[in-house]
Amino acid sequence: MGCVFSLPEDGRDATERAPTTRETSFIEKMKKTGKNIIVFYGSQTGTAEEFANRLSKDAQRYGMKGMAADPEEYDMGELSRLSEIENALAIFCMATYGEGDPTDNAQDFYDWLQENDDEDLSGLNYTVFALGNKTYEHYNAMGKYVDKRLEELGAKRIFDLGLGDDDGNLEEDFISWREQFWPAVCEHFGVEALGDESSIRQYELKEHTDINMNKVYTGEIGRLKSFEVQKPPFDSKNPFLAPVTVNRRLNKGGDRHLMHLELDITGSKIRYESGDHVAVFPTNDSALVNKLGQILGVDLDVVISLNNLDDESNKKHPFPCPTTYRTALTHYLDITHPPRTNVLYELAQYASDPKDQEAMRKMASSSPEGKALYQSWVLDASRNILAILEDMPSLRPPIDHLCELMPRLQARYYSIASSSKVHPNSIHICAVVVEYKTKTGRINKGVATNWLKNKLVTDNGHKSTVPMYIRKSQFRLPFKATNPVIMIGPGTGIAPFMGFIQERGWLKQQGKEVGETVMYFGCRHKNEDYIYQEELEEAERNGVLTQLKVAFSRDQEHKVYVQHLLKNNKEDLWKLIHTENAHIYVCGDARNMAKDVQTTFHEIAEEMGGMMRTQATDYIKKLMTKGRYSQDVWS
Repeated sequence: MGCVFSLPEDGRDATERAPTTRETSFIEKMKKTGKNIIVFYGSQTGTAEEFANRLSKDAQRYGMKGMAADPEEYDMGELSRLSEIENALAIFCMATYGEGDPTDNAQDFYDWLQENDDEDLSGLNYTVFALGNKTYEHYNAMGKYVDKRLEELGAKRIFDLGLGDDDGNLEEDFISWREQFWPAVCEHFGVEALGDESSIRQYELKEHTDINMNKVYTGEIGRLKSFEVQKPPFDSKNPFLAPVTVNRRLNKGGDRHLMHLELDITGSKIRYESGDHVAVFPTNDSALVNKLGQILGVDLDVVISLNNLDDESNKKHPFPCPTTYRTALTHYLDITHPPRTNVLYELAQYASDPKDQEAMRKMASSSPEGKALYQSWVLDASRNILAILEDMPSLRPPIDHLCELMPRLQARYYSIASSSKVHPNSIHICAVVVEYKTKTGRINKGVATNWLKNKLVTDNGHKSTVPMYIRKSQFRLPFKATNPVIMIGPGTGIAPFMGFIQERGWLKQQGKEVGETVMYFGCRHKNEDYIYQEELEEAERNGVLTQLKVAFSRDQEHKVYVQHLLKNNKEDLWKLIHTENAHIYVCGDARNMAKDVQTTFHEIAEEMGGMMRTQATDYIKKLMTKGRYSQDVWS
């Protein structure tokens, strides 16, 4: 393990290089490495993968051996063979994405489950932990489906489905489930816990003193030097560096900063459609990174690799290596989110004050007072790792262990605010800069929005670039241009509708017959944050927008929101929906706005359609299944 890898030209370890020889059989791999527990994850933002790693690491404490696995990398048809391994168990950590969909990496597995009715999984022992968010319509749909489907195919559930709610406290849901899960496993297999509570390192540190700096990662996501020599196709493993051509403030006043950015994709062969999402890879604020280095007393420019102690693991490093601590903390690690309890648990050993040690272990436990302490001291106070180190002077962990435990910094998704028919070489983003004061008096800043805000068009004569790729979406204009569309998007929820409006305008110019195009927008004050006012009013003058309804919530004594305007126009809306086949689109905040808008449509169906509440709810549900009521929401 101590050697420096000799890297082939494409900059990846030789072990990762030849996909042809890659082992797609997880059964053979488990047999070869003596593993009996496999934890599959369906992960979009890395949390399910993190939980899977924690569960596979747990197995060691019970005298078993676990491995975390990406279902995309293996032949899932082998699940029926798991009984060939003694005391074998498959755990599934499945996140739900968007409108009840599987995550990208679990799509094939989902299709396989749907298509194979004659599969016999009677030899399979399994359990599922689902990750979701209660503010969404299809809460934990993917986890529930996998749990139900495996049972239908004959598999044996050895512990109840766990439901994690990210709107509440996902970490707490996971800890509580896991606390009951392992004793059930021990009972099922007749094994006992080893009583070994010590921290188990997954990676070992290698410092490189005389490495050629051309072999060192400087922030690339996949291939070494991929930011210097760009090659299509561009995707999540190989993002395109798009130059920023426009970065302007949209709002005329107020204390928030709403911005409009344009990214140039000329020559990239990237295609997009209105309604798609652009994913960007942000970097952390250098001031935070420097402070972390100072407080831990380390030279951030040391070149290191963290190498997996398990030679057989597919995951050789937690992030691209070799690299420097500075690069890892800037590009690869999430240092701004409040750390999860497993991080506190493992770091506790480095607190020299026994009281601090006890508090950290307590926060990681499933005791009611431990959970309450974690909720108030970490989550409610929005303490990131730096704040924790500042407020616990006795806690000084080695930086390499900290880097091992921090989750990966994830891409951020934005609804594209342009139409490729009008802007084939440009992608528009509309976002609000996140900045807030925490209970400890610190100012926390959103990673991606503050990073984007500082992307000046030319920075010291250089073009600012943003690493990005496109994520396809189901949020699409109707196939028939004659179908009316009703768009509801307050605040930055207007983003995809700017693309829709441009596209409907373009269709009109092509001489196509275009149905009614109705926009409901909302903001706080007309003279402050009525964003895209000129564009919207021009679209209304040109007849591209047949109706433009705007709610200014704080311009009068009582608050007025988009749902109030919907209610005022119920006759017209009902005619469009019920007799003219209109498509409804909602974009923006999931927690309040999307729910209130949906309730308003239930009420309109009740009043105008003479329905009972249950019928009205079903009516709107049917529109959703038919793809006539689409949501692009976030919480």
